Amino acid sequence: MLVARRNRSGSKLPLIIGIAVVVLIAFLAIGQYNNLVNLEEDVDNKWAQVDNQIKRRADLIPNLVNTVKGVAGQEQKVYGDIAKAQASLAQAATTEQTIQADQQVTTSLRGLIALQMTYPELKSNQQFQALMDSLEGTENRLGIARKDYNDVVTTYNKKRRSFPTSLYASVFGFEKKPYYEISESDRENPTVDFESDSQ
Repeated sequence: MLVARRNRSGSKLPLIIGIAVVVLIAFLAIGQYNNLVNLEEDVDNKWAQVDNQIKRRADLIPNLVNTVKGVAGQEQKVYGDIAKAQASLAQAATTEQTIQADQQVTTSLRGLIALQMTYPELKSNQQFQALMDSLEGTENRLGIARKDYNDVVTTYNKKRRSFPTSLYASVFGFEKKPYYEISESDRENPTVDFESDSQ
């Protein structure tokens, strides 16, 4: 009878170990899942900060355009490019589309800002200078927000791709997040022509 009891308890030991292993794996999986949820929320939070700065800049642009139009009304191509870029930004539905549209806005703004060289009276226009100061401050905040966003995207994407998290990340819908990378036009070195300035 004593032997029978030992055999019964001995046969339960592998079952108990198996259950313990399953419970341990489940707790680890839950911990990894919760970690991904937290990281994804961080990404969304940082993107919201980028989005706030993009909206802040979008609010400044019409006033800037109107001020420039008062001095340089005939520059219709520049205004058209800005309007088109702003419309694309307003219609963007995904993070990727917003990033692409924002890059178009940045490129079109360069054309507007470059008009200072053609119309020197813009430099002395107080409203234009005040708007440019606000725009510069917003661009600085936007640059910081982009960096913070890219930092949390890096952490999230690394976690999502690392083992064993990668086994269930896509099953639970944790997709790769896009980086906010600079546009190709930003990668190009600006051309400086000193001869035309000296003439």
